[in-house]
Amino acid sequence: MTVVPLEAADPARVGPLLAGAVSRVVLGKQEAVRLVVAAVLAGGHVLLEDAPGVGKTLLAKALARTIGAPAGRVQGTPDLLPSDVTGVSVYEPGAEDPARRWTFHPGPLFHHVLLVDEINRATPRAQSALLEAMQEGQVTVDGTTHALPVPFVVLATQNPEGDAGTFPLVPGQSDRFAVAVSLGLPSRDAERALLLGEGGLPGLHELPALVEPAALRAAQAATGRLHAHPAIVEYVLDLVAATRQQPGLAHGVSPRAAQALLAVARGHACVDGRTWVLPDDVKAVAGPVLAHRLAAAGRTTTTAARRVVEDLVAAVPVPVA
Repeated sequence: MTVVPLEAADPARVGPLLAGAVSRVVLGKQEAVRLVVAAVLAGGHVLLEDAPGVGKTLLAKALARTIGAPAGRVQGTPDLLPSDVTGVSVYEPGAEDPARRWTFHPGPLFHHVLLVDEINRATPRAQSALLEAMQEGQVTVDGTTHALPVPFVVLATQNPEGDAGTFPLVPGQSDRFAVAVSLGLPSRDAERALLLGEGGLPGLHELPALVEPAALRAAQAATGRLHAHPAIVEYVLDLVAATRQQPGLAHGVSPRAAQALLAVARGHACVDGRTWVLPDDVKAVAGPVLAHRLAAAGRTTTTAARRVVEDLVAAVPVPVA
């Protein structure tokens, strides 16, 4: 396959291309792959949460390989330090200019794609190294602000909540992920194909780069301009307002969640090859966009939060033409 050039970076072309390629590596999880690609086209970050061994890291690696740029990687551990993620300033005693004796050495954060494996094994202190980067596209070290590459995408995995040695993500951290996707176990057919050598790591090594960072950035910008009828915007606002009126939750989702819901719905339309947003796009992404935020803010489990979102989607009237 050829790399999509900058001048042809149509999101309705890029989305299906990336989703199709990753689905040949992560077998039987087409809908999860589509959601992840939709979030990336929306310019958002992705949290993959599930039990070990179901393909979370494989999906993150596969998507990173389709983007023609080296990916940074961080392994979440209890002894991980913020400087292990952001980088450090190192004293250079031989420098002639005293002002240049401190040299900044960038960490793995300074890549177009950052893979964070088992993010909830890292302490909240280490997790906080991602907050500024994920929201503002920059990082401040020793009082100096450094811009990150554009586009910048974090693909993080986390183990099931409550597992030994894990630290739950704080609401501010969860809110910075556009979507949280659970893969689940593969079907019998997909698992059989995996045992027979299809997909998996062998397929990952054969996966080509399909879009360069500049073309991905252009596709993200075009996704943000995708037409959404005013009725679609009102539907998004209705769903968000319903979370704030839900009994038993501390509070509903934030305005950032409303922005993410519309943005990821636009990305979902692109993955379908469309240049306009349907109510079905909003319904398809509502759970992955909202549930992890409700779980973090409402002191409830992710599973329970998903059921809450499903009930809200079923109850809130859908706009009709």
